[in-house]
Amino acid sequence: QLQLVESGGGSVQPGGSLRLSCAASGFTLDYYAIGWFRQAPGKEREGVSCISNSGGSTNYADSVKGRFTISRDNAKNTVHLQMNSLKPEDTAIYYCAAGPGGLDGGDYDYWGQGTQVTVSS
Repeated sequence: QLQLVESGGGSVQPGGSLRLSCAASGFTLDYYAIGWFRQAPGKEREGVSCISNSGGSTNYADSVKGRFTISRDNAKNTVHLQMNSLKPEDTAIYYCAAGPGGLDGGDYDYWGQGTQVTVSS
């Protein structure tokens, strides 16, 4: 069974950090670009970051540039999203997805169940 599982979400104060992980089972991530997306209550899904299958190319939404870093370890079949200097507006459910790349979630084939990130004082 092809599955992506996110972990690492939680509650932090503004300015804090979290590291999200996306682990794959049932298939190899090497063939896929991985994207991170988020959806806050009442808002549309937003592409946050993506990384090519080799890890050689990354892309970030303007809202997270300079604060978030995406990385991947294909040997461990895992992708990470390091989130620093978190703001209340980063509060959302974060999803990872495997697909062809880019920040348009409609292009992605496989999705995780999501992990909640809450930034609040």
